[in-house]
Amino acid sequence: MAEFSAAVYQNEFLPDGGTDVNAIVTITCTGAGTAGRSGGGAAGEIVIVDTSGSMSPPVMAAARDAAQAALAEIVDGTWFAVVAGADRAMLAYPPVASGPGLVQMSDATRAEAANAIARFVGSGGTAISTWLDLAGQLFASVPQVTQRHVLLLTDGENRERPGLLDAAIARATGYFQADCRGAGTDWQVAEIRRIAQALLGTVDIIPSPELMRAQFQEIMRASMARGVPDASLRVWTPQGAEILFVRQVSPTVEDLTHRRTPVTPLTGDYPTGAWADESRDYHVAVRVAAKAIGQEQLAARVQLALGDDVVAQGLVKATWSGNSELTARIDNQVAHYTGQTELAQAIQEGLAAKAAGDEATATTKLGRAVQLAEASGNDEATSKLRKVVEVDDAGEGTVRLKRGVDKADEMALDTASTKTTRIRRDS
Repeated sequence: MAEFSAAVYQNEFLPDGGTDVNAIVTITCTGAGTAGRSGGGAAGEIVIVDTSGSMSPPVMAAARDAAQAALAEIVDGTWFAVVAGADRAMLAYPPVASGPGLVQMSDATRAEAANAIARFVGSGGTAISTWLDLAGQLFASVPQVTQRHVLLLTDGENRERPGLLDAAIARATGYFQADCRGAGTDWQVAEIRRIAQALLGTVDIIPSPELMRAQFQEIMRASMARGVPDASLRVWTPQGAEILFVRQVSPTVEDLTHRRTPVTPLTGDYPTGAWADESRDYHVAVRVAAKAIGQEQLAARVQLALGDDVVAQGLVKATWSGNSELTARIDNQVAHYTGQTELAQAIQEGLAAKAAGDEATATTKLGRAVQLAEASGNDEATSKLRKVVEVDDAGEGTVRLKRGVDKADEMALDTASTKTTRIRRDS
């Protein structure tokens, strides 16, 4: 039985006339169990492999091997399918033309699916909207599957006319989750990140074929560990208050603000997807009406909800004070994650400016990113930034753009931009 807890980190004291309340809410899950075993419905997995003509023989061989390795991680009894994606999506396994498009995993079906994958060859173009739409249709064909997850691999840029992919993403949003990986350097990070963020998943680069197997295994193991199929962050604010934003800030930065689903006029749900044994941090910012010195107010009630059941709760408070020592403090957690959010933005804007030939802006943005990464102890971001810029002074953010940077290093920095590092709780 999964258990959840909530902890709130904030400085609740506001100065005279103060209105904005910021808090980091940490939600922790323990005892989540296994996907499809501890929730209210069955689990479903779909592996989508790019089989377009751009897949070189070494990459295709690695993709076949990685997809087969992913199958080995799927727990017996889980519903699954394998899709070959090119300029149209093809159901590679199970071999059905109508009825249920998923089968349950067993030794026999695993072997049959592996044989189907072994026959993959590259041909045709890339139309990712058809891949997402087929996944949705396959999940819908087995109504008892309520926990739905896709592992998607591509190696190239989507070649459909504008709008088709966005429409397919919209149809999939809220219906299934997707972890996306790009092989090599001919795919667009922003494009695949858009899919992953909408579908509450991850995005990363697989720069060389020999790394693919381990990534596929890791993704599938993580999916199988999510024994809580779906949860919502439920936020109540008092009459007249305004939610400025709701963001997940750990383990990655994901803006949930515009994904609110009303529960009551004062309460809204924000999607968080499936959970394993893990902790996630959320930054909630609320604007309330200023009150007199000495008055207190509940600024927000932040809960984790499984359907109608609330399983954890944290309270965000506001107290107006004339003591400047109290009101001037910025909570360490809030300061840290504000910096991590700025870090992600600085990296993405810096790389975009570099690609556009605006070296001055790129240098400024990436220099700020180096400064933020150094200050927050984000070693992964620091390491990846140093492959793109020469660092003269990390503390001051003084950098020079490197010449002849490997494209894979730039893409690795881009995909990792939203990954955050946690602050020590005793700091």
